[in-house]
Amino acid sequence: MSRIVDGATLDTLFRAARSIHTFTSEPLTDATLKELYDLLKWGPTAFNSQPARYVFVRSAEGKARLAPTLSGANRDKTLAAPATVIIAYDSRFFQRLPDPASGARVATLFTDNAALAESTAFRNGTLQGGYLVVAARALGLSVGPMSGFDVDKINQEFFPDGRYRANFLANIGYADHTEPRPRGTRFEFADVAEVL
Repeated sequence: MSRIVDGATLDTLFRAARSIHTFTSEPLTDATLKELYDLLKWGPTAFNSQPARYVFVRSAEGKARLAPTLSGANRDKTLAAPATVIIAYDSRFFQRLPDPASGARVATLFTDNAALAESTAFRNGTLQGGYLVVAARALGLSVGPMSGFDVDKINQEFFPDGRYRANFLANIGYADHTEPRPRGTRFEFADVAEVL
């Protein structure tokens, strides 16, 4: 774990990477989506709980279901993207933990504490969404995360039983760089951080 990646890799993952709004028409295969998941799943979560759940919307039928949930500014670019992933979280993640040996003990922390279960699922599911963005970039994909949608409509349409809850959406594909937007500025360390 002491090996530092080279500058080109850091550029790919962070410094030169950016949110993308337009994509080429190259499709995303099932194999690519599985490879994406097989990378992002290694990111750490509390108790190795992995509460995020993913719905990859690629088909015309799926996009038709998604369209009414989107804000006007996000509708066209989302319908044109090769895939849009709904990053959701399982509100009852603790009922199915990957390690049976510790799962029962961990589940007792959440069974009678709905607020702790909700905050843990949301926080760690969001973290996993961040891993998805980095994993996609590592595979040569581009991502456009967004929150411009009606969460209640998404939940009603895609998660009607209420167990999963949408967190955010991300368009995924291969970037079309023919109309690049200027990159937004970032805060400097002194603007947002302190060392105590």
